[in-house]
Amino acid sequence: MKTNKIALSKLIFFLTLLTSGCASNLTKLPSATKYTSITTSVDDYQYLIGPGDNLSIFVWRNPDISGSFIVRPDGKVTTSLVEDIEVSGKTATMLAREIEEQLGKYINNPRVTVSVTNFSGPLSEQVRVIGEATNPSAVSYTERMTLLDLMIAVGGLTEFADGNDAKLVRMVAGEQKSFSIRIDDLIKNGDIEENIDMLPGDIIIIPEAWF
Repeated sequence: MKTNKIALSKLIFFLTLLTSGCASNLTKLPSATKYTSITTSVDDYQYLIGPGDNLSIFVWRNPDISGSFIVRPDGKVTTSLVEDIEVSGKTATMLAREIEEQLGKYINNPRVTVSVTNFSGPLSEQVRVIGEATNPSAVSYTERMTLLDLMIAVGGLTEFADGNDAKLVRMVAGEQKSFSIRIDDLIKNGDIEENIDMLPGDIIIIPEAWF
């Protein structure tokens, strides 16, 4: 157990050094409220289908080819008339239009509705927390998720965490950048200014405090 702890600490230290080179200067992110007012990415968020999702596909006037389908690990589903449809990474509306196009080869003017009844989402839609969180894990992104929401999902910080030295790694305009975040101030001091918005694909790195 002690060996695993040392190995994890070394990994976090290495990742911290690595992400420090993603940007010449760590940039302070605005609070969640301010961030939503200047960023369309949060307001325009649409859920993307991923492996493990349960899809309800309804074809109007064709109940025999309608049904419930689970997205396979390869991101595809197979229906009665169309085999191996690539669905991962698409919205329900996008998928419905694509299925209509495919079914048009067999049915006159098909009308399709797709709804997601069980959510997992693709890996690109998850937010990852590593290091000194109580339960470091990958969490499926939900609309308007904030840092506080994420920390609740992973059980908060461990007693060894240096929350105010944590980093957020995010893709910005195709470039990986690192931002300084202060989780201790948010959780322990109630500083709501530190409650920034999360985006799909974000990575939170929480280092161990060096006493």
